[in-house]
Amino acid sequence: MHWNWQLSDWPRFSWQEARLDKAEQCFLLQAGVCVGTVNHLTNEEHEQILVEVISDEALTTSEIEGEILNRESVQSSIRRQLGLAADNRKVQPAEHGIAEMMVNLYRTCAEPLAHETLFEWHRMLTNGRRDLRDIGRYRTHVEPMQVVSGAIHEPKVHFEAPPSSAVTGEMDRFIEWFNNTAPGGATPLAAVKRAGIAHLYFESIHPFEDGNGRIGRAISEKALAQSLGRPTLTALAATILRKRKTYYSALEAANRSNEITDWLAWFGATVIEAQRTSIAQIEFVLAKAKLLDALRGQLNERQEKAILRMFREGPRGFEGGLSASKYMHITGAASATTTRDLADLVAKGALTRAGEHRSTRYHLSVPLKPVPQVAIHENGDIV
Repeated sequence: MHWNWQLSDWPRFSWQEARLDKAEQCFLLQAGVCVGTVNHLTNEEHEQILVEVISDEALTTSEIEGEILNRESVQSSIRRQLGLAADNRKVQPAEHGIAEMMVNLYRTCAEPLAHETLFEWHRMLTNGRRDLRDIGRYRTHVEPMQVVSGAIHEPKVHFEAPPSSAVTGEMDRFIEWFNNTAPGGATPLAAVKRAGIAHLYFESIHPFEDGNGRIGRAISEKALAQSLGRPTLTALAATILRKRKTYYSALEAANRSNEITDWLAWFGATVIEAQRTSIAQIEFVLAKAKLLDALRGQLNERQEKAILRMFREGPRGFEGGLSASKYMHITGAASATTTRDLADLVAKGALTRAGEHRSTRYHLSVPLKPVPQVAIHENGDIV
């Protein structure tokens, strides 16, 4: 079996342009909607959404790799790095590191990509790690860099990257390609295609001992932001997390050929879905601020804790709604107290109630807009 980097046409990727044109048009149209929404925010609303978006991407890009981080700690670290008011909680190295990397990505999105950019991201990402030989530099180990699964005695190899001895040369070529294909570069590429190729190209080289997935997704975010000419983040990692199984399957299939139409169609659909998620998230944060402002001073400590916990679920809300047992688990309240608290929250307009008896569920009194999955048909239509 040959991997893409072993083929004679590497890294001259090819694709069917017509199948991707509508995705590019949709991306630019939705980007305009998103920018228009953000432009109407107050400074306080913009700060809140910025922290929410950066923290969601930090948390979900880590969760894709199986690392679950503390949301409050990540947000606290992000707020400090943005120069915003924050608490003085102690933040663990992993949470500080991914927060630092995502803020750096947001602030420097317009700058050309360089080896030192990637080394700095890697140092941030591996903050506190003692199990890696190569931190802040490309891998040097002589063993094959493989993505494997299954039993130790019978592993399944999903991908094998170029040997460590070839990485620096491959990354020289990758960085030159990335900067040349930027808006204003020697050979500019359309936004979605460039971001999709960048992710696949970087993951195929797999230049670091660990952290390649998170850095690869950051590179895609950088490409999308550069195409819009402004620092921004789509909900790319959050969307990939919901499609994690197909994400890995699409990457694995793309690692076998340099004709990558199917990969770019999958990635393009994911970017469009991520944009829609971002727009829904902005609208949700605005609705959250409006509701909390209306309830200011009216809730007891238990009620406030439960409402804030529900808001943490984002625009999709609690799956199945909030039950009395969930309220008791969140707040530690007794059954009778829970009944009174929930009835009071409904009366105050914080929650709506549906169902009866054991089937009773409560939902936030804000519009929730679940984002349907997006796909690109073989004729280029977006469905």
